[in-house]
Amino acid sequence: MTQAAPSPAGFLTITLHAHLPWVINHGTWPHGMEWLHEAAAETYLPLLRVLTNLERDGIPAQFNINLSPVLLEQLTHPLFLAEFPRYLNRKIVAAREDELTFTNAGEAHYAETARFWHRVYTSALDEFNSYNQDIPRAFARFQRSGLIDLITGAATHGYLPLLGTDESVRAQIRTAVQSHIRHFGQPPDGIWIPECGYRPAGFWNYPVANADGTTDAGFERIGIEQALAESGLKFFFVDTHLVEDSNRIVSPYGTGPGGNRPLNRQPEPLNDEPTKPRPHGPHRSLYQPYEVDGPYDKRFPTSVFPRDPRTGLQVWSSDTGYPGDSNYLDFHKKRYPGGHRYWQVSGSRIDMADKLPYWPQQAAERVKVHAAHFVELVQDALEASSISANPPILCAPFDAELFGHWWFEGALWLEAVCRALHAANNGIQLTTCSSYLKQYPGTNSIAMNEGSWGAGGLNQVWMNHETSWTWTHIYPAERFTREVCTSTAWQDSEITVRVVKQLCRELLLLEASDWQFLITTGAARDYAELRFNTHREQFQALKELYQNLQAGLTLTPYDLAQLAATELRDNIFPDIDPGFWAEGAHDLPPAIARRP
Repeated sequence: MTQAAPSPAGFLTITLHAHLPWVINHGTWPHGMEWLHEAAAETYLPLLRVLTNLERDGIPAQFNINLSPVLLEQLTHPLFLAEFPRYLNRKIVAAREDELTFTNAGEAHYAETARFWHRVYTSALDEFNSYNQDIPRAFARFQRSGLIDLITGAATHGYLPLLGTDESVRAQIRTAVQSHIRHFGQPPDGIWIPECGYRPAGFWNYPVANADGTTDAGFERIGIEQALAESGLKFFFVDTHLVEDSNRIVSPYGTGPGGNRPLNRQPEPLNDEPTKPRPHGPHRSLYQPYEVDGPYDKRFPTSVFPRDPRTGLQVWSSDTGYPGDSNYLDFHKKRYPGGHRYWQVSGSRIDMADKLPYWPQQAAERVKVHAAHFVELVQDALEASSISANPPILCAPFDAELFGHWWFEGALWLEAVCRALHAANNGIQLTTCSSYLKQYPGTNSIAMNEGSWGAGGLNQVWMNHETSWTWTHIYPAERFTREVCTSTAWQDSEITVRVVKQLCRELLLLEASDWQFLITTGAARDYAELRFNTHREQFQALKELYQNLQAGLTLTPYDLAQLAATELRDNIFPDIDPGFWAEGAHDLPPAIARRP
């Protein structure tokens, strides 16, 4: 008689959110295309290398990977495909020049590090060509082989809790699903909502007046979960506090063991000692998915996975976490003109001039130590979680660019974690969120409050005294787009269709949360303000063209030239559907139909 396989002691699900704002045709250096080239060379190609190595050795990864829709559009854009090999060749040449300079100066170790960089970028160019210069397709192959699950994000990373119409929220999501299907041939199961920003259903007031000083009345909004469910999306992610501060709802579809257990509202203080694990408190509420409650069709529920706080800090923090280890490559100190890095972190209070030389072999040894420590943290957390019918799952979501770009050794660390967990044989398995939900459907529901994973836990990063002016322009643009797309007049002629499609593109780009983030953090404030105002001006110009057409005017040769130039510059989402912004248009029957 065959015995059933024992249930795992628990699961670990790692989620990587890869995203960059639209930079195609909008600058090169220091802000613009250089961001895209760096991320492709330092994060996306190394991640593919990690997946290749793990697949070769029969070791599961089971990452949830979000290549954001706007990133997908850029990685397949002709300009990127033409410029990226040139970028890699520039880095290869710079490494050779550095090697010669260091050799002539008698700096043998720095010369060897220059040869290390030469190998890194030569390999990157070879790998890019081996994928036929198609990075998204390379990731798709690993999804087909079962090593990863590709999920989506909002179209241009619009911050959903602050968008001003339900139609704009839906259009961000529906355009994302459409883009995902076009690139990967199948709809996604899950989504990374930008900045893990969530808002429940309820009455909503505009937080700022319009740019002209007028104000608009508040109204009843749908919850984010409803917009997701309408597009067939089964799960998303939120920060810890949204689940800890949520209200427990008894599911009308049955409750499992622990279904009425109150949430633990006082989490254990986060570990500030990255090399010494300690007991983790019983946070059962953080180690299971929940169906999100709200006034939407519960036949198609959307579940939420909460972020584990302790492991998150260990990986994110540059002060007390792994990336701050003195042996790792320092991100900030670079040698120009080539931009290669030759120094290690050295210490949190070390002056830039006193950074020590980087030793790749030493850093690789620290990767193994930190991977083993992370596996211990995961085991510790899962063992401390409360017992229920379903095995607990620890959710570890991160921005993908942390791994390889910000933390150079990060991609190696991901691979080492998979290997260490595989070798530990401790009953903890890697899984994707989709696989977990299929095997262990959620039985508990919660109603969450508004919030994000940004500083302060609410909307402050995107709505503050430095960014509120952006929303005074976004809100009128959203309402105008809804008005235009709800009418059928935009379909009257080929030229009006072109104008309205580009209007929708410019609105999506105007809504990108990146602009407010860069303004608030000061990381690239001038660039962000320039980009926002560029899309605002282009939206306004397209609005005037549409109004002229509706007034019976004929567009001038100058108007047509300006339209063509805008279409060429911002040719994102070639199959964009203005119907997504029409009032009352919200169902996606094919997506709903595919759900079990």
